[in-house]
Amino acid sequence: MWILLYNPTSGGGKGQKEALHVTSFFKERGVDLLTVCGASYEDATRVFQESLKKVAGKISGVVVVGGDGMMHMAIQELAKTTIPVALVPAGTGNDFARALGLDLKNPTKHLPLLFTQSPESVDLGLVNQRYFADILSTGFDSTVNEKANALKFIKGRMKYNVAIALVLSTFKPQEYRFSVDSVDFNSKAMLIAVSNGQSYGGGMKVTPHAKINDGLFDIMILGPVSKIEFLKVFPRVFSGSHIDHPAVKIMRGKKVRIDAKAVAYADGERIGDLPIEASVVPQALLTWRVR
Repeated sequence: MWILLYNPTSGGGKGQKEALHVTSFFKERGVDLLTVCGASYEDATRVFQESLKKVAGKISGVVVVGGDGMMHMAIQELAKTTIPVALVPAGTGNDFARALGLDLKNPTKHLPLLFTQSPESVDLGLVNQRYFADILSTGFDSTVNEKANALKFIKGRMKYNVAIALVLSTFKPQEYRFSVDSVDFNSKAMLIAVSNGQSYGGGMKVTPHAKINDGLFDIMILGPVSKIEFLKVFPRVFSGSHIDHPAVKIMRGKKVRIDAKAVAYADGERIGDLPIEASVVPQALLTWRVR
């Protein structure tokens, strides 16, 4: 017995389409599949929890169809269990899918691996008792998320473009207090990423050398730069070449504490106000990767 967990509205309806493909895949193989979806994040969480209890002891795995948000919800229930999860990327960002090496243009391409290859363990992050798969961040990008969420009358990607313009006009670096593996220091920063994976925001390689199975975070701190310089540096995140900029500092560690008057997001979901404490949870999730 497998569970299919999907978001029908993810990727502008792509989630619904790919869920049908997954259903056909399992039907052709005569494998039982319990389908789970919800009208909201909270509703999907409740139904998923109920479904896991319903098939306890009989479940072979979970297929998640959606983006980083749906995966974020799933790992809250699947972390530190023996239940493997396969991701079919059908969201907007799909950054954890990138970390797993999945084909974004052909989301169901790797489904046969579920029956030909054993799952492997990858790391997760844990922040304020909440798991995250990819990247925890604070600073400019989190402020943009806050502003975008407040723009109720603008839909789609445009709301984030508008939010970026609004935030950039007034955004200033601030003083952060850090503790990385018990080493304490203060630093002014524009943007901070505590990374299990390499990218966020739909392919921005904020920590291009991060690995999801090395038991360490890659921590990127962008120090103070002018708005003009920020606009020059920010696009380089898509190639990962920003790490060569003198204002960028990369550290590695297992435990991180960050404090300031700011808000944090992880996997695109709001975590809350700082301070935050995050730690790597090694080999916390069973999944399928393509190398």
